[in-house]
Amino acid sequence: MNSSLAIYPDLADKRVVITGGGSGIGAAFVEAFAAQGAQVSFLDIADADGSALQEKLKTAKHPAKFIHCDLTDLAALAKVFHDLHEEVGSTEILVNNAANDVRHNMSEMTGAKWDASIAVNLKHLYFCSQAVVPGMKAAGGGAIINLGSISWHLALPNLTMYMTAKAGIEAMTRGMARDFGVDNIRVNTIIPGAIKTPKQTLLWHTPEAEVKIFNGQCLKIRVEPEDVAATALFLASKSAAKCTGREYYIDAGNYGDGA
Repeated sequence: MNSSLAIYPDLADKRVVITGGGSGIGAAFVEAFAAQGAQVSFLDIADADGSALQEKLKTAKHPAKFIHCDLTDLAALAKVFHDLHEEVGSTEILVNNAANDVRHNMSEMTGAKWDASIAVNLKHLYFCSQAVVPGMKAAGGGAIINLGSISWHLALPNLTMYMTAKAGIEAMTRGMARDFGVDNIRVNTIIPGAIKTPKQTLLWHTPEAEVKIFNGQCLKIRVEPEDVAATALFLASKSAAKCTGREYYIDAGNYGDGA
């Protein structure tokens, strides 16, 4: 955990749920909120990663809890939130992080693949939010943080379905912010740039891709998962009490290299 992250005393003991928290940016979220003294539960299908992170954080003020959950199974998702709320109380902060940026060509696409992409990249954000909003209303407020992507703003190749879902997240955020603002529920989007995660490094960030990333960024420095987590902490805290319905870029000023 990055010890340079700011401390937000009001996040201590908050009940936080993070989707896709087993690895990458999601794991950085889990560690960051646990370091604030929050009660963190994180959902993922990656059992090995989730269990390892839970073990790593077992000495936190509130040991983080890994829950296996296929977010595309809406019945299972609803049960997870029901059981979690029965056990520890209603969710006060929700971080909708899970996604899968699979590359594709239109010629390969089918209706089933389309539905699967929307399910993993957009649909569950809506239904996770649906599960937590009643408790937030009853508590007098809450915070929902959705994860978007720089990809559709740059029109990256071979990501049309993923970018469609990520563009939809920004619209969803604004709609929810309007609908739930009367109940003091804040909803914002974080838009990460090219984040240096193990998955991205392994699959996509070749030496050639690294050059393009730096060429596109105003700041010539790689953006790390902890940088995204720092923004999530701020948006979840009372310091962001007047922030809702907006997009927050963590991309080192990435406008693309024009290539």
